[in-house]
Amino acid sequence: MGGGQQQLQQLSQQLQALDEEIEELEGEVSDLNDEKAEIDEAVEAIETLETGSTVQVPLGGDAYLRAEVQDIDEVIVSLGANYAAEQDQSSAVEALRRKQDMLDEEIASIRGEIEELEEESEQVEQQAMQAQQQMQQQQMQQMQQQMQGEGEDGDDE
Repeated sequence: MGGGQQQLQQLSQQLQALDEEIEELEGEVSDLNDEKAEIDEAVEAIETLETGSTVQVPLGGDAYLRAEVQDIDEVIVSLGANYAAEQDQSSAVEALRRKQDMLDEEIASIRGEIEELEEESEQVEQQAMQAQQQMQQQQMQQMQQQMQGEGEDGDDE
């Protein structure tokens, strides 16, 4: 009976670890979707702003400054690895769209991992249910054996 309890405990721990990993990956997907939304906002701004437009520039700490766009064809876009490049309006939009495509691929890959983990979790859950049923059957058998043993002891008197 102790082995069954130990197996159930191991399966429970395995399920918990899988759930935590799934939750972590779902958090990554959420972060990537947030990043995609920020890129959408940037693309929309680049496409709609004109030279001379007034914008609010974030300074950090929820502080903003009004500024005038001097030249919409001088957009600085991050290239990654702490590098950025000045690009014209259409090139900047293309670069941002490529970033979104890369994010989409990453999201798809993570969702694939999540699906695999969910399938594994279902299998572990089924194993836990089977182990629990086996333990219950063993307990029932032991109780029946004890009852039969008590009945035989009563017959001897």
